[in-house]
Amino acid sequence: MLKIGDFSKLSRISIRMLRHYDEIGLLKPGKVDAFTGYRYYEESQLLDAERIQVLKNMGFGLSVIREIMGKYADTEELKHFLEIKRQETAEQEQILRQRKHLIDSTIEWMRKDGSIMGYDVSLKTLPKRYVASVRQVIPAYEEEGRLWHIMRDETADMELRFDSPCYDMAVFYDGDYKESDVDVEVQRTVIGTYRDTEHVKFKTMPSVQYAGAVFQGRYEKITRVNEAVARWCADNGYEFNGVGFNIYHVGPKDTENPEEFVTEVCYPVKKKQ
Repeated sequence: MLKIGDFSKLSRISIRMLRHYDEIGLLKPGKVDAFTGYRYYEESQLLDAERIQVLKNMGFGLSVIREIMGKYADTEELKHFLEIKRQETAEQEQILRQRKHLIDSTIEWMRKDGSIMGYDVSLKTLPKRYVASVRQVIPAYEEEGRLWHIMRDETADMELRFDSPCYDMAVFYDGDYKESDVDVEVQRTVIGTYRDTEHVKFKTMPSVQYAGAVFQGRYEKITRVNEAVARWCADNGYEFNGVGFNIYHVGPKDTENPEEFVTEVCYPVKKKQ
C-alpha cells in the first residue's frame, strides 16, 4: 500500500485534495490506521485518481464525478454523462463568443482618449401607417425572429404591397426589461386591404413623436444607444411617453452580416410640463 504522500506524488493530486476527496466519499483510502489516523491507498486506486482528474479537466463538478465513478463501468451511462457535458460546453462556448463580440464592439467604440463614442439623438414623428403585425409573448428578446417567420409564412400567398418607405419595426410592450416571457409585436407597413390570418393582424397605427438614434452593427450596442436617448431627454426637457420600439432600416432580411445592420432605437416622448 502507498502512504498518502507517495500516493499524492504518483497521482499528482495534493494531500489536501485527497483528504477532501475522502471526506466527500469520492476517493476513500484503502486503509486508515486506527491508532495514527494515517491514510493508505492501494496501487490500483491510481487508476481511479486518473479518472477523476480527467473528468475534472472535462469540467465536471466533484458531486457529478462521484456519481459517474459509481457507474464508470457502464458504457451507456458514461456516454450519457459525456453527451450532457458536451451540450453544456457548446452552450457555454456560444455565450463566450457573444461576450467576445461585445468586447470587440466596445473596443471599436473607444476613442483614442478612452471615451465611448456617442450617438446622435433627434426628435422625429413617425407618421400614421397601416401595418401587418404579429404580437406574442416569446421566451426572450433574442427570439424575435420567430414572429417575423410567422408573418412571412402566413402572408406568403397574399402578395402584400409594401409601403414606401417600408417600416420594419418591433414594439416592446413590457414596461421594464424582462429576462424571459417578453411581450413583443413586429410590424411591417403595407398598402391595401387584407384579411387577418391566424396570427397576422392588419391595423392602422397612429402617428407618434419619438426621440431616436440610429446605429450600425450588432444589437448588443442597443444599451449604449438607450443611454444616449435617456441623456438627450434629460438635457432637452422631454420625458418618455409610451413603449419603446426599434425600426430596422437594414436587418437580417437584408444581410447576413450583423455588422451591416442599421437600427433606429426609438422612444415616444413628450415635453415635460
